[in-house]
Amino acid sequence: MRAWWRYLQAALALFGATAAQADPLAESLGEGIVRYWADAATRDGAPVSVMLAEPRAGSPLAAPTGVVPRFLNGNGGRIVRLDVPRGATLHGTGEVGGPLVRNGRTITCWNTDAYAYSSTSPSLYQSHPWVLAVRADGSAFGVLADTPERITVDLTRDIEFRAQGAAFSVVVIEGKSPLEVLASLSQLTGRMPLPPRWALGFQQCRYSYAPSAEVERIAREFRARALPCDVLWMDIDYMDRRKPFTFDPRGFADPRALADTLHSRGFRSVWILDPGIKQQPGDLVYEQGTSGNHWIKMPDGSPFVGNVWPGPCVFPDFTRRATREWWGGLTARFVERANADGIWNDMNEPAVFNVEGKTAPVTARHEADPELGGPGPHSRYHNLYGQQMARATFEGLRKARPERRPFVLSRANALGGQRWAATWTGDNRANDEHLHMTLAMALNLGLSAQPFSGPDIGGYAGPVTGDDYLRWLGLGALLPFARAHTETGNVRKEPWSFGPIVEGYARRALETRYRLLPYLYTCFEEASRTGAPIARPAFFGDLARTELRNVEHEFLIGADLAARLLWAEPMPDSPSLVGGRSGRWPRATVVAGAETNLLPTLHVRAGAIVPLGLVMQYSDERPLDEIELLVAPDANGHAEGTLYEDAGDGYAFERGEFKRWRFVATTGADKKVRVKIASAEGSYTPPAGRRWKVTLLGAAKGATSEGP
Repeated sequence: MRAWWRYLQAALALFGATAAQADPLAESLGEGIVRYWADAATRDGAPVSVMLAEPRAGSPLAAPTGVVPRFLNGNGGRIVRLDVPRGATLHGTGEVGGPLVRNGRTITCWNTDAYAYSSTSPSLYQSHPWVLAVRADGSAFGVLADTPERITVDLTRDIEFRAQGAAFSVVVIEGKSPLEVLASLSQLTGRMPLPPRWALGFQQCRYSYAPSAEVERIAREFRARALPCDVLWMDIDYMDRRKPFTFDPRGFADPRALADTLHSRGFRSVWILDPGIKQQPGDLVYEQGTSGNHWIKMPDGSPFVGNVWPGPCVFPDFTRRATREWWGGLTARFVERANADGIWNDMNEPAVFNVEGKTAPVTARHEADPELGGPGPHSRYHNLYGQQMARATFEGLRKARPERRPFVLSRANALGGQRWAATWTGDNRANDEHLHMTLAMALNLGLSAQPFSGPDIGGYAGPVTGDDYLRWLGLGALLPFARAHTETGNVRKEPWSFGPIVEGYARRALETRYRLLPYLYTCFEEASRTGAPIARPAFFGDLARTELRNVEHEFLIGADLAARLLWAEPMPDSPSLVGGRSGRWPRATVVAGAETNLLPTLHVRAGAIVPLGLVMQYSDERPLDEIELLVAPDANGHAEGTLYEDAGDGYAFERGEFKRWRFVATTGADKKVRVKIASAEGSYTPPAGRRWKVTLLGAAKGATSEGP
């Protein structure tokens, strides 16, 4: 035994690590959830957890089973290793470039302003020290390194976390399926709140639409061309000299009037706010922040100053409740002045120009509240900065407008930040590499407890052709967050920018999203309750088929709808969830029109019922007075489906003012498919005179039907 131990020590030393000599301390956090510590002393001396939504006391476990981590020491740092079963695929790891399967990859959790990143960039804008492992038999486990500090997640052999900071625990979640593991993860870290329904519509942005007359022109073009759109975004050029909470006195002299004009045409507006406040004596925000002791400090007690868009800036310390409340109040007054519908938090890694690392120094100081661990260096709180800014923004909006659901988009975030903000995949490129990895990025975010995400459709950096724009739009219009965006000086990337043929196909892609809104809203509501991702990998549709684990040309929307990207299919005989097995995923035509391989095909799971709405120019253009049910009976002639609806905004649904319809379809001996409402939970009253339409798919196509 001693010889074996000496051999292990020598082998580990080759990798800069030494083995821990005691079994880890195990605590149960609930069924299938075990928290491990290196030892009792480590547990007792560790900082508070900031990954978990609320403090959790564990109950001792004498003999944990399943995956057990090994705590090691090496080069003055901390190393944790876990074995990966043969045949298991690794996923999650948050916002990262590259493929869906993360085996063999190494990433660094350190929020980074990663303009025009690549598939091999080690760190991006967000940090999720989380790995989801799916075994060959479809069962799964997940591993969370419970630390906000810089940490390397090395998946080149097994699962290894390497960090130099404070001691941390590792949480292992076991489940019969990936969805079961994700439900436990979201229970621990918090779930996305149900967003307002308009936030599910298509959204158009540019750096920047300015002056306000240009914003109005874009709005007129969308409506005149019958291109559905819900939201127009205001980038930094609406500001006075790019200072947050200000408006350009010439270009945006009356922001409320602009928002009112947009509202009259069915548009919402979302406005960008960055954390960098110009260091300008006499400026109201700067003076308030200084008198309130709200800035991040240097070790000598002076404010940290870094250059961003307005020039030399100071940065709020969002780890302080007092600072979050101050920022929330500023945000509330801003949205009142602009009559804004949502807020976009950008540059909040925090990004700093022209310095090594492009952020604040790790020696800067935060006066964090006890709930986050108390005062400490920026090295401890860097990855939480964007998350806590989003929290401040969300809470400020909620307090100012208690009757409305806040919508916040944040570039930087951390695991758990889904409680306060949606996200996008940052400043991507308009090239094939980014187009092909967009889906994997959104899927891995969903597998890391962040269901509300999507890319800059069309690519932020660089030009795009009309055909490639359609590939971007066809995919992006089916992801949870659907926003087109591009940088200043770039080619125009509105749906009409590439000529009438591309515009026609773009209209079809957008109309498809709007037809799917009832189903999408149902998926969002499920995510808010259970943590289930909205966009899911294709292999979720058949966990027994391990050949689907690498599929990136197909994906699921919820459990019952699949999309196939014909342009991304590697080979005609590539593994497929929806192809090659007749009748299991029949194709559905949601919006009629000329066919093109540039847009995805849609398929309904046999045994499912998918609800569709009408084509609208914006999400609440008219009452949802007609619902079409796509019915795809299984081999036994049976199908089931759900539709969730409520007022679309506000919190009456929490008091029971919603409707959750459950539909059941059966096929009789006469081959007639009969659809009935099996249940209707909740007190919400749907539009008067609603009509139900049934469309049969698959083997039942062409048969007769009897609607609910």
